[in-house]
Amino acid sequence: MERIGADLGISVGTIGWVVASSQAGYLLGLILLVPLGDMLDRRILITAQVAASAVGACAVALASSHIALLLAFAVLGLASSVVQTIVAYTAASSTPDQRGGNIGTVTAGVVSGLILARTVAGGVTDLWGWRWVYVFAAAAAVVLSLLVLRATPREQGSRADVRYWRAVSSVLVLTRRNPVFRTRAIITMLLFASFGVLWSGMSLLLSGPASNLPPGVIGLFGLAGLVGILTASKAGAAADRGWGQRVTVASLAALLGSWLALSLESWSLLWFVAGIIVLDAAVQAVHVSSQTMIVAGAEEAASSIVGSYMVFYSVGSAIGAAAVAPVFDVWGWNGASVLGAVFALGALAVWGGDRFRRRGAGARLVSSVQPAGAE
Repeated sequence: MERIGADLGISVGTIGWVVASSQAGYLLGLILLVPLGDMLDRRILITAQVAASAVGACAVALASSHIALLLAFAVLGLASSVVQTIVAYTAASSTPDQRGGNIGTVTAGVVSGLILARTVAGGVTDLWGWRWVYVFAAAAAVVLSLLVLRATPREQGSRADVRYWRAVSSVLVLTRRNPVFRTRAIITMLLFASFGVLWSGMSLLLSGPASNLPPGVIGLFGLAGLVGILTASKAGAAADRGWGQRVTVASLAALLGSWLALSLESWSLLWFVAGIIVLDAAVQAVHVSSQTMIVAGAEEAASSIVGSYMVFYSVGSAIGAAAVAPVFDVWGWNGASVLGAVFALGALAVWGGDRFRRRGAGARLVSSVQPAGAE
């Protein structure tokens, strides 16, 4: 984004608003577009969203002012919610014993694409400039939309009885009434806040005076995350076997430990790379397990549930990205590492509190059904 701002003569503060417009568009897409999958053929919805991303990318490539750039990124963010429509399609069309594994495979593919895109975008920017990144993205989106339309089967059955505004308001209803969703959503918010601290803070660290690395080299660090992505499908398969809670606690503990390795960046980049691998693996394992658990038994409302869940993902990512900049400015990478660890510890505490409440509720239930005089 620094390159874009410099090219268009946009201040750092204004570029921040451009980034925020993309995040706001994505959030609106989760709330307003993804729930449409519970009413419409998701094949058509996915195609339309991918095509819209091509329009947004073209608009970014042609932008000549900060207003045009802001609107273009808002459209691009709105269309980017297609990822969650795809996840919902996968959840709804999978059998219960394969759902977690399939969600894990899709998630691994999506995140791998994002990581590779960061790497390629850095190289393209160094060679030809930032506009060509979005030209290539638009061309890829056009091709992908045609492939989706041709290769994806139509969904069978009608879901016309689902009301749109009820689906849109599901984020409030689920958070208030569904304890499994509420716990998983809060864990996800803290999880991706920690994730946001890494990826936003890493850019500040590696492009700063101490390292002064170009975008292409910084993008290569994202490749380390590909190793961790391999755990996504395994985590989904484990959730299918009923091991979702075990995967969650082990992964959250690993997430907390990864920040110790990341904090040792000044000693060795090997520790830093190891921390990236562990953190990405932990985040994806919890993310896939959570999606598998919240959709189980409610496949007909998968779009509304996944869209609502991802609202917390979006908020968490934004919190992490926003919080790390002032912390890094005052305390450097050590402060950023502590911040990331605090978010990870918070997620672990939420999981532990939920398990404690569940055990307490189970003990009270057993006690209430015991015959009189029983020990």
